[in-house]
Amino acid sequence: MLLIPWAGLQFVLELDQALRQQALQQLQDQAGRLAQTAGDLSLGLPTVTAHTPAIYAKNLDNPLNLDGYGSDWPGYDEEQQLQRWQPIEPLDQPLENTNSPSMRWQAAIDQRHLYLLIRIHNRQPVFFNPGAPEQGHDQLRLWLSPANGNLGADLKAESWLIRTPAPGKVHATIYTFGATSSTEEKADYRVHGAWQSVGDGWQLELELPKPPRGSRLGFSAQRTGSKDMAQISTSTNPLPVLVARKPELERQLTAGMSRGQNARVAEPAGWVIAQQATPSRQAQPEFETLSPLQIIEHISLNALRALVQLYQPKPVTLAANTNRLDVDELPGEGLVRHEDNSTWLMTTRPVFGDRTLILEQSLDQLLTLSGSTLGSVIARSMLIIISLMLVLLGYASWLSWRIARLQRSVSASIDQDGRITGTVPVSRAHDELGQLQNYFAQMADRLHGYNRYLESFSQRLSHELKTPVAVVRSSLENLSHSESEEERCQYISRATAATERLRKILNGMSEATRLEQSFDHADKEVFDLADVIGQATAAYRALDKHHQFEYAGPESGVSLMGSPELMVQLLEKLVDNARDFTPQGGRIQIGLEQAEGDTCLFVFNEGSVLPNNADTSIFSPFVSVRKGREEGHLGQGLLIVQLIADFHSGRIEAGNETRNASAGVCFRVRVPAAHV
Repeated sequence: MLLIPWAGLQFVLELDQALRQQALQQLQDQAGRLAQTAGDLSLGLPTVTAHTPAIYAKNLDNPLNLDGYGSDWPGYDEEQQLQRWQPIEPLDQPLENTNSPSMRWQAAIDQRHLYLLIRIHNRQPVFFNPGAPEQGHDQLRLWLSPANGNLGADLKAESWLIRTPAPGKVHATIYTFGATSSTEEKADYRVHGAWQSVGDGWQLELELPKPPRGSRLGFSAQRTGSKDMAQISTSTNPLPVLVARKPELERQLTAGMSRGQNARVAEPAGWVIAQQATPSRQAQPEFETLSPLQIIEHISLNALRALVQLYQPKPVTLAANTNRLDVDELPGEGLVRHEDNSTWLMTTRPVFGDRTLILEQSLDQLLTLSGSTLGSVIARSMLIIISLMLVLLGYASWLSWRIARLQRSVSASIDQDGRITGTVPVSRAHDELGQLQNYFAQMADRLHGYNRYLESFSQRLSHELKTPVAVVRSSLENLSHSESEEERCQYISRATAATERLRKILNGMSEATRLEQSFDHADKEVFDLADVIGQATAAYRALDKHHQFEYAGPESGVSLMGSPELMVQLLEKLVDNARDFTPQGGRIQIGLEQAEGDTCLFVFNEGSVLPNNADTSIFSPFVSVRKGREEGHLGQGLLIVQLIADFHSGRIEAGNETRNASAGVCFRVRVPAAHV
């Protein structure tokens, strides 16, 4: 029974594995179609490789307030989030390990504008003095060129210079430059923002017109008037590629995705240019609206989820809310885990331009894609299995307790010497164990009576043997002292009579055993019982003149399958028993009756009746109800009757009756009639 839940869990795990494999195959097919769609929409876009400098611009959902502080930027934190900004130095270089000036930035984009948040660390700002423009001051220079452009190429590009005499709002001055010259132009109010002193440096927040797809953008923080023109700059040759998510690509991905999926397209450098997710399932119902059965079902479902996740392959950790992935470290397929501890089934497909499509399916629901319906069915099945196991375990425990109680009762009824000292209580239950207990109770009663008889049997046997043995002994002693032949003959005669009595006693003890052994060799045949009983009654009538024998029954035509010799022996024992209790001149009636397919042989005798309080069956071995009659009688006659009746598949009954105003005892032997 304890294997039942284990088997159920194995079934759930095998089903989960099969469905997960099926889901992975479907996910791979779906990823192939989405990769084809993404490749078609990526035609003409520059590929960003691992060695290509890039500036990643996040997509904005809400407009920004250009105040120079950046508190409304997504994910902005003055200190905690600084490491998440895009730096010039490597990401793993701790900012606090050096006192040299450094620059980090964030970029964002919406439908119309590009936003930059540039942070200079470890350099307090020196503002521009319009009255003395030659004095050293901090300024920011921006470059924007079409796709594949750089400062060394012979093509037109735009450049802006941003400086301010004081913290606050700023606007840019636009320049036009080529390969060999640059010409200052007028102020460009399209590029504007705010400059603020922040911490140990300064921060600049800018808004630019949204550049064309594939443009390159660079900037440099400079301090004029210094010997080395201290400059912190992005790559200038080539300029970094401006990378952002493509809304049109995301819309096309959404059209081909199923519920509970997450799709991303990444450049070879790992920059995510498209990311879309669909809800995995409907909102959970309120706890107050659930019925007790639904509450138990949800608890079971959560437990099964935990068990399935415990036996699932260990998932690989994969960041979900990130702008850049390590494409080289991505597993080709399998289970992955996000930061929120959710588990997903993932597969990848190559996209045109060496890009990669990552498609994930949520495993938040039990059994992969089986959904709440199958999960509920399995949860209910597991509940039924567990409930059934508990019921069976309780029932088995109850049966075990009853068996143990019966065992204790049986053990308590027998002492260490094997004697029956008590009785087994009768059970009121009507099942098999109740019947078994009642059988034990009957067996204990019979064994108890048999043991009582065996305990008294030695006394009875000693009493029965004492007299003939004493007669033999005294006769032999007197024989040695006798002087006349008459005395010797008298003593010899007494010893011979006592010896004959001993022989009869021993023969009576062994007669039942010999009879049981003869059953193995006895042959059954169909004979007329009425004819056999009629002849035997006539013989008794002729041999015994002291009793009146009567026969009541048909003269012939009563067929029986059995042994006529054994039936005669059975009748002889019943008649002998009747003669012992019938007075001189009393009536003994022998007859045959037929009722309900059975043949009934009965023997009725007038005289003393059976005791009403007999505690032992008179058909048991060594039982006799005679009181002082016929010394040497050990009560074996009725036992032989019982054995012969059993051999003929019959049963024997005894009871007191009154016939023709005479009280007596009637013995009936019922045997099945033969069908001829």
